[in-house]
Amino acid sequence: MIYRQAKIEDSRTLAELNHQLIRDEGHWNPMTVPELENRMRGWLADAYRAIIFQGDEDILAYALYREDDTLIYLRQFFVIRNRRRQGIGRRAMDILRHERIGRRAMDILRHETWPRDKRLMVEVLWNNTGAIEFWKAVGFDEYSLTLEMKSGE
Repeated sequence: MIYRQAKIEDSRTLAELNHQLIRDEGHWNPMTVPELENRMRGWLADAYRAIIFQGDEDILAYALYREDDTLIYLRQFFVIRNRRRQGIGRRAMDILRHERIGRRAMDILRHETWPRDKRLMVEVLWNNTGAIEFWKAVGFDEYSLTLEMKSGE
């Protein structure tokens, strides 16, 4: 598996994958792919970074995250549907936690993998049991529970 830092030009592809993620996890977000693309462009232009993981030619997964002084917040992590339960998610997390991630040598900026002295946080919908099992298997522990009351109820 190869990987690279996403560019603004990847926003459409990431939005399409994000749309699948929203549907797969049972999220209530009604945004369309063009709306998700605009949001993704804003995130990548500001505080978020994304890493794209690829097979021979096809995208297998992506991770979208932001980092501050003490925390890395993994906002989105997605493995394409027909490649789940093949070790891709685990390998991608290993890369994020332990390997150097950089752009091509011609690029000026470089990005180090996630520092070990920072907490990692990911949010999971309570009914997404497959994701909860995955996150626990790669080392995450339960931290909080968020409850909501939908409007009009």
